[in-house]
Amino acid sequence: MLHARYQFLETVRVPIAVIGNMLFPALAMFFFVVPQESVAGNPVAATAAVGQLGMFAVMSTCLFTYGAGVSEDRQQPFDPFLRTLPAGAGPRMAGRVANGAAFALLGLLPLALIGWLFTDATVTVTQFLTSVLVIAAVALPFLLLGMAIGYSLSAKAALPVVQVVLFPLAFAGGLFMPPEAFPGWLDTLSKALPSRAGRDLLVQSLTGSEAPPTALPVLVAWGVAFAALAVWAYRRDEGRRFR
Repeated sequence: MLHARYQFLETVRVPIAVIGNMLFPALAMFFFVVPQESVAGNPVAATAAVGQLGMFAVMSTCLFTYGAGVSEDRQQPFDPFLRTLPAGAGPRMAGRVANGAAFALLGLLPLALIGWLFTDATVTVTQFLTSVLVIAAVALPFLLLGMAIGYSLSAKAALPVVQVVLFPLAFAGGLFMPPEAFPGWLDTLSKALPSRAGRDLLVQSLTGSEAPPTALPVLVAWGVAFAALAVWAYRRDEGRRFR
């Protein structure tokens, strides 16, 4: 909790970091979904749009918080001291996860509010509670990917890499445009991406529409791969800096 608290305070002392995290998904919802009556006036389509952009908000938070954020922390003089504490990496990692979850929640609030006020998006209590659990689960692969980037690259390199990874995954994963509008080849390719798998599972929990049967295996497979990559990057960084 102490690590989570000081990491949270470090972030909120740069208000634009918090505002940007909350603003972009909300603006995308307001400008690209709300004006389209065929989407905003359709409860299923509007709810799916909120889910897609919610997936983008969580994915963005994970990659920037754990990718760019970790790499910046590694360059601070305080970081080597923290790495030598007898408590080990566990409490610090847990604090980082809690901090990322807090900012992911903040990013979802304005998005949900716009969907509620300006569209016909609707969910039951059961769907809402299920979607909270699902969005926490689908965030894990991107959290691990962010850590892998953060422990592998310098701050100058991590930020552009995060951007290069985030936006293609978001577009190809159907987070800005529903996969139903994709050409056949892109739809097939998209189903192999973790962003599309997370999007489909989240939309299923919100609307009841059936996700492809490959969604869960694809997400788990990417999660295992990113976990191995994150562990390798952490140990490599530790070996290079603390021998």
